[in-house]
Amino acid sequence: MRLWVLAIGRKMPTWVDAGVAEYTTRMPPQLRVEWRGLSLARRQRGGDPMRWRREEGERILAATPAGAERVALDVGGRYLDSAALARRIETWFNGGRDVALWIGGPDGLDPTLQPDWRWSLSPLTLAHPVVRVVLAEQLYRAWSIQAGLPYHRGGEE
Repeated sequence: MRLWVLAIGRKMPTWVDAGVAEYTTRMPPQLRVEWRGLSLARRQRGGDPMRWRREEGERILAATPAGAERVALDVGGRYLDSAALARRIETWFNGGRDVALWIGGPDGLDPTLQPDWRWSLSPLTLAHPVVRVVLAEQLYRAWSIQAGLPYHRGGEE
């Protein structure tokens, strides 16, 4: 099983790349996480944000592996605590399907995209570079819960 993180935006600050790498390298080989930055639509003053989102949505769909479960990271999505995310990852793992996690660009995701479900990391508005680091940490945390590692010390189980 492979988790694909498909995110609009290729050039991230060094601290983002370092944070993502820190948690991604901790993941076990049987649960690979692949990060793929996709090009932003070309923006210009007075342009059309809907057109930009549509272009970026097409890039996300083109990069999504065939047959993968499609999950949109979206502020309007479902909230999961760490234990629920761990159960979700276990379900994905046992199902054997790849999973594509979609992160939109600065103007958000194309509203015409049809994910299998929507997931919200937080009700807060997060900068997209921050989303990448938070997502990497939460994926590692969820896996550590499943593996029985002492990393997670939350009380929601």
